[in-house]
Amino acid sequence: MIIPDYLKEGDWIGVTAMSHPVDDPVEQYRFNHAANKMARHGFGAVFTNNVFKEADAFGRSGTGEEKAFEFNALVKEEKVKAIFSAGGGDCLAEMLPYVDLDLFKKNPKWVQGFSDNTSILYYLTTKGDIATAYGCNFSDFGMEPWDESVMRGLDVLKGFAKIQSNFYTYQEGFVQRETGLEGYQADAKVEWKIASGEESVELEGRLLGGCLDVLLTIAGTKYDGTAEFVEKYQEDGIIWFLESFDLGFEQMMEGLWKLRELGWFKYAKGFIFGRPLFYQNVRFDGKQLPTYEEVVKERLGDFEVPIILDADIGHKGPQMVMINGALAKVEAFADGTGRVTYL
Repeated sequence: MIIPDYLKEGDWIGVTAMSHPVDDPVEQYRFNHAANKMARHGFGAVFTNNVFKEADAFGRSGTGEEKAFEFNALVKEEKVKAIFSAGGGDCLAEMLPYVDLDLFKKNPKWVQGFSDNTSILYYLTTKGDIATAYGCNFSDFGMEPWDESVMRGLDVLKGFAKIQSNFYTYQEGFVQRETGLEGYQADAKVEWKIASGEESVELEGRLLGGCLDVLLTIAGTKYDGTAEFVEKYQEDGIIWFLESFDLGFEQMMEGLWKLRELGWFKYAKGFIFGRPLFYQNVRFDGKQLPTYEEVVKERLGDFEVPIILDADIGHKGPQMVMINGALAKVEAFADGTGRVTYL
């Protein structure tokens, strides 16, 4: 496993729009503020041409080839030591055919983002054997003041934050930004849940995962290197970290079945799920459907490994930085707390 060099003062962070661009003036102000904040912490920030570009008819910052061109340019740029995604959206997977994997292997650097960015992170880790960071998009660094999670997330890439404990509260829904500097409106209590029945859990293995919605898109394609990856690291075992954007009951049931059949979970040491954003267990006609927990237990319970739900991963921030490919210890306790320690 290739671990990119940790960030140090004076390094530059490249920001590129691999899904949607930032074409709203309020969000653009937030991005410029984020660049200024980075500078105060000793890091330069450079935006590719597509970050503030007007979205095309599909909401994208460009075609797959155009987006990959900007990404590859950041890989070539020697002063850029990390590449952060501008934000999420759709259609990132279309750039994968044009990403220069051989170039990236020769110039490994941290790539960070979440949601739609799962595609490129997962591809680089499972096909390139290079660690990637599932965490805040660059937009989050525009809040004022910085939330603890943002500061800690940067410290992870600096090699300082080896232990990430749970946060205490999280933001349940979306909040419309008015100034561009808004932080999280944490209005719900964080409570990790052990769905597999143990009073407490401690497991070690290599982290791998991301947003299920996106993983189901690339699963089984030539950009999916899971089979080779899990075989290579079978002695370590895999701790799967997963979260979902708007998968419903049917998509969860069928999606987890598909990944099982593809052999993804062959060497699973355990599963840790983030808080789902839009999962509903009430149908349009009022009929009750299985809960998220019930679906997960139905599909994964017979692996007889720990299953943790509602962890600080993904769309309902604040979130931890989960490093794809890293050896880690994951713990969950009876009082609803938990932590991730990089080994």
